[in-house]
Amino acid sequence: MTKTADKTAEITENAKVSTEATDQILAVAEKGVEQSKEALSKLATGAEATQKALESSFETAKTASNELSLKTIAALRANAEASFAHLEALVAVKSPSEFIELQTDFLRKQVEKTVEQSKEFQAAATKAAEDVSKPIKDVYEKAIKELKVA
Repeated sequence: MTKTADKTAEITENAKVSTEATDQILAVAEKGVEQSKEALSKLATGAEATQKALESSFETAKTASNELSLKTIAALRANAEASFAHLEALVAVKSPSEFIELQTDFLRKQVEKTVEQSKEFQAAATKAAEDVSKPIKDVYEKAIKELKVA
């Protein structure tokens, strides 16, 4: 072979290697772009789901807060009415023993009522907390499942 033919073969071989390397780099870059698009899509979907969950949680919190406020007002009203009724009964007392009996009975009933109201309020507050956190919890659990799958 001649010197020119050898050089031509060498250049052709180098061009083939260069083209193969370029093709490989291009394939890796395209795969990276595709993975980035997929990750961005998942991120956008996750952000949208989180936003909806937060909106739902805020709406539930508002409703639960109103319900707890109404329960508190009802308990305060019942306690005030019981206190006024007790004062009316005390005005009509004719003896110290009757006073002590009325007072003891009133205090016992108030303690029982307070315990009952506290239990009701605690149950309502617990339910409210669960209802408020449920949408966020659901989104979190879904995200964890998707991460485990991927």
